[in-house]
Amino acid sequence: MRTWTLLLLAIATGGAGPAQEPSLGVFDGHGDVGRTRNPGSVVYDAVHDVYTIHGAGANMWADHDDFHFAWKRLQGNFILTARAQFTGAGVEPHRKLGWTVRSTRATDAPHVTAAVHGDGLVALQFRRTAGGLTEEVRSPVTAPDVIQLERAGNRYTLSVARFGDTLATVSVADLTLGDQVYVGLFVCAHNDSVVEQATFRDVRITVPARADLVPYRDYLGSNLEILDVATGDRTILYRSPTSLQAPNWTRDGSALIYNSQGLLYRFDLTDRRPVGVNTGFATSNNNDHVLSFDGRTLGISNHSAADHDASIVYTVPVGGGTPRRVTALGPSYLHGWSPDGKFLVYTGERGGEFDVYRIPVDGGEETRLTTAPGLDDGPEYSPDGAYIYFNSVRSGTMQLWRMRPDGSAQQQLTQDRYNNWFPHVSPDGRWIVFLSFMPDVAPSDHPFYKPIYLRLMPTAGGSPRVIAYLYGGQGTINVPSWSPDSRRVAFVSNTDQR
Repeated sequence: MRTWTLLLLAIATGGAGPAQEPSLGVFDGHGDVGRTRNPGSVVYDAVHDVYTIHGAGANMWADHDDFHFAWKRLQGNFILTARAQFTGAGVEPHRKLGWTVRSTRATDAPHVTAAVHGDGLVALQFRRTAGGLTEEVRSPVTAPDVIQLERAGNRYTLSVARFGDTLATVSVADLTLGDQVYVGLFVCAHNDSVVEQATFRDVRITVPARADLVPYRDYLGSNLEILDVATGDRTILYRSPTSLQAPNWTRDGSALIYNSQGLLYRFDLTDRRPVGVNTGFATSNNNDHVLSFDGRTLGISNHSAADHDASIVYTVPVGGGTPRRVTALGPSYLHGWSPDGKFLVYTGERGGEFDVYRIPVDGGEETRLTTAPGLDDGPEYSPDGAYIYFNSVRSGTMQLWRMRPDGSAQQQLTQDRYNNWFPHVSPDGRWIVFLSFMPDVAPSDHPFYKPIYLRLMPTAGGSPRVIAYLYGGQGTINVPSWSPDSRRVAFVSNTDQR
């Protein structure tokens, strides 16, 4: 009753209730730092997840800085990532945008800044003491639109790229800014008589795994995301403090199916709410699950005590029901379903070797399709049934391969410095999306919680391009995850959300 009384009073007097501050998305506040003739501003478009920042200021250099700052308080390690660009030609070639990390919001504060200039120059700029002079390390890349700044203790690393390229890095060590700092996006006009504008999209503040995290016992939080393949724009559909893994896209395009803590969930894309999928006794499912091409049946990989905790392949109606066993032997990790619905393909360990196997969907005798020493994994049929795509370590690093459905004509598709996993073919048969680990990850390993790329290439092979720069790995994109119209991909990124 009191609420209605206040509302009527406001209407009668022409007044209004307390004004709500506009949303700043992931940031806590914003404001001008230093002396600016014209005030800056921040507008956050929550529908498109885009930040527009206006900023004046004479410069960010020497012993002080003048700029507009959208900030958040953080402590510990973090990874800051965004795609950014100026709006219009601008006035000064040395106008700046990017990320900055500061001890305080004072104009002369110690800081480290990922600065992209209007003329394309990129530098990691830093001030070690309050009122000290600015130093810099320049990047070999010019005019990037992907900007990443990472803190690991007192080391700060700037990584930049033109969207589609891999990242190039420079760093500075032994820079002490304090454990709790201000981090955020900035714009500086480099000319205090004007105001410059920049937009920032796919803004991510990631808190990585702590050093003592134990894989498969400790987990980070998860972001369930979709990616527009043509533009690279990302949308977070759902945030969870628990581990979400391996989203499938249903054939009707209405939902995603993912794994969490051994169970499967259907996530409706309209109401954005997860609902458990009944898999009966199969309550220890790993993240290797696949939908049939007709969308009616779900294949799962479940661990059970009766099989010495080995992964066994089952099928279950997509709406839930009692699982039906397919593989007699384990471990067997499901990855693909033939378009005609007759066969499943999976990775099986037999005699200490991991190879690709095929089996009739109703069970029976399995057929070994690969025999090369080392790990062969992630098999998946092309939509026309002409090929099985997979990843193999046989060349020394993990690379993408394909073969005929009978195992013949095995052909290597990628040959680069990255470790490439889980090729997923688009429903129109034109593209492969896959996950790439950095060279410092062991070729046969696909761990949780690493900097990774999602990359795209033609199905017949060619030069891959990056379509997402993220923190993830195991569980990010283990299973087929294209939308039915071949325009979007679902995946999981990770961050500590405690």
